[in-house]
Amino acid sequence: MPPLTPKVLGAAVVTGLLVLLGAWWVGASLFGPAPADDHRVVEATVTAPAECSDADAVETVRFEISGTAREGMLSGCGHDQDEQVRVAVPRAPADDGGPVEVRLAATAPGTSDLRRPVGLMLLTLSCTAGGTYAYLLARGPRLALA
Repeated sequence: MPPLTPKVLGAAVVTGLLVLLGAWWVGASLFGPAPADDHRVVEATVTAPAECSDADAVETVRFEISGTAREGMLSGCGHDQDEQVRVAVPRAPADDGGPVEVRLAATAPGTSDLRRPVGLMLLTLSCTAGGTYAYLLARGPRLALA
């Protein structure tokens, strides 16, 4: 077996770091599919702006879906009356005639699951375990002390 030199250990560490960097770059989709976006983007007009000093500011917007004018509740503030904004509307909004909850199209709801951090932690643990096992194999058996 070749001797365990700093060059060999350095190559193992760099390989493990490259595996982790590649997993981080691929993102959460490596550990499971991303949730499907069930929204469509439409142009809306702000009909009732909200002040940003309100803690839970909600603005009312008016938009058109399939030729029907609808109202929506936009969680946000700082827009002017009759300002045009792009909003994401659910693909199948309720037909109860009430306002639809919408969000700005430039934003995306974050995932609140633990797939990415737990997956990366387990990948780090497996890289560490593999490196430790390779080190123990390369080192060979220890001599017994008498």
